[in-house]
Order: sequence, then C-alpha cells, then structure tokens
Amino acid sequence: MVRDGERFGIAVSSSSPAVAARVAHLRPGVGAAASQNVTDPTLGTSLLAELADHGDAERALAAVTGAARNARSIVHRQLTVLGRSGPGVVHSGAHTLGKHASATAEGAVAAGNMLCGEHIPGVLLDAYSAASGELEERLVTALKAAVEAGGEEGPVHSAGLAVVADVEWRVTDLRVDWADDPVDRLAELLAVWLPQRDDYVRRGLDPASAPSYGVPGDR
Repeated sequence: MVRDGERFGIAVSSSSPAVAARVAHLRPGVGAAASQNVTDPTLGTSLLAELADHGDAERALAAVTGAARNARSIVHRQLTVLGRSGPGVVHSGAHTLGKHASATAEGAVAAGNMLCGEHIPGVLLDAYSAASGELEERLVTALKAAVEAGGEEGPVHSAGLAVVADVEWRVTDLRVDWADDPVDRLAELLAVWLPQRDDYVRRGLDPASAPSYGVPGDR
C-alpha cells in the first residue's frame, strides 16, 4: 500500500480466491486501508471513514482496533492504513495466521501473514522504492519481488491491483481471482490496461472529447 502524490495504490496476493475484492479499500483524497487475515471488509471501510474525519492514520487504527464492537474479533485481524501524510501503520492481532510481519516507510506500508519468512514485507517495500515507471508498474514489480523472495508459505492463487487518483473512482482496478500464476497474470493485465487508463478517465469526465474505442460499432 503506497502513496504517490495524490495517488494511493494497493497490490495484494493470497492463496485464497478473490483477495482484492475483500481486502483492498481506497478513497480518493483520503487514503488506503486493508483488512487481512480472517478478513472483515467492514474494517477497511471503518478505517477510511476515520481517515476522512481527521486524516491521522495512527488515530484511525486506534479507533477501529479499540472499538467495542470489534473487541472479540480484533485479535484475528491484520490491518494496514495509510493517510495523506506520514508512514503507514499496522495492527497484527495475536491470532494472525502463521508467520506474519510488516514494514513501514514514509508513504508506504506492507504486511502479510502465512509468510515463508518475516523478511517479505521489507523485500516488497525495497523493490517498490527501487522500481521505476507508473505507480501501477512499481506496485506489480514489488509484488513480483515479494513472491520471488518466497512470498506465502504455500502457492498464491489470486492477486489484485487498485489505484485512486483525482477522480471519484478507481482509475485502475485489476483482479485475478483464481489462477496458478496470479501475479504474472496481473502483470499481463496491467500491460493491456495501462496504455488505455487515462483514456477511460477522459471518457468518464468528457465523453465528447474522449478517444474512440476503436471497436466495431464505435462511431
């Protein structure tokens, strides 16, 4: 999970299906959050609501992990949150599965569970920092580096990538919900999507001036 200027992005992979649909939470102009490990998607929504109120990632995390309604279940959750300034923050409950670890930096946070080793989140952030290209490309490069360094203890089967910028929807939202090589498949999807990303934003904002789709029936 990273911040790049006004953009926020999340890349994620898992041994379980459709991980991005459950884990990744983003709000333009506000921040990013992830609810992992025996996932409760409402926690991601709650983290973003807190961030929208005051913009403080540590305060948002404390409010959600300390809420009475979450008292019995929060030990099972792994949460990350990143706001408009500062590093990301992490909660890993006492019942987080397997080997788990996290790493934070200015404008970034990574966390995982059921890992092959505690070095994986650090590998991901280092690879992101060293990568070049668009935010989406750097995130996929980092995700591939983490998988190549061992990733989860077992094989991963789903992966996803999402980015928000200066419009009220995800400018990138790509998912591989079940495959033997989901991160490689995600990279292939990105190669198709990225050259067209900005055109689709223009179609949403000003369809009269946007490029045509270049498909039969497009006038």
